Amino acid sequence: MTKIGIIICGRYKTCGGGKCLRALRERVGAFARYPKNEAVEIVGYSYCGDCPGGNVEYVPEEMKKNGAEVIHLATGLVVGYPPCPNIRRFKELIEMKFEIPVVIGTHPIPLKYAQAHEKLSFWKSAGMEALAGGLMREDKKIQEAYN
Repeated sequence: MTKIGIIICGRYKTCGGGKCLRALRERVGAFARYPKNEAVEIVGYSYCGDCPGGNVEYVPEEMKKNGAEVIHLATGLVVGYPPCPNIRRFKELIEMKFEIPVVIGTHPIPLKYAQAHEKLSFWKSAGMEALAGGLMREDKKIQEAYN
C-alpha cells in the first residue's frame, strides 16, 4: 500500500478535494503512476499556508509521521492563475528536509485550463509545461471530464 500526502494551494484552502480524490480513484493525472490494483491511502491533506507557503515547513513532517511515502503538490499549484511561484522551492525543500519524494500534480489539468495556459507567453519560457509533465499529455477526453 502506498501512503500519500497532498498539499494544495492556499487560494483553494476550502477545497474539499473532490477532483484529487476522484483522480486517485480513477488512477489518472499524477495518480496514473499507481497501479489500479494497488491499495493507496491518503494520510494527509493540507494547504500550503498561503504565499509564501509557511505550512510547507512543517506539514510534510506530520504527513511523514502518519506514514506518507510520497507527497503530491496539487494540480492547482500548477494551473491556478498565476501558477505558484514557489512550487519548485516547495519540492526541493520537502525532498531535502523531509527526505520524501514529491510529485507535481494530482488530478488531470482540466482541458479549459490547459488550452488557456498553453497560450500564455510565460507558460513555456517558465518551464511550466515541463514541470507539469504528464498532466499536460493526459488524454483530452479525460481532461475535458475534469473541466
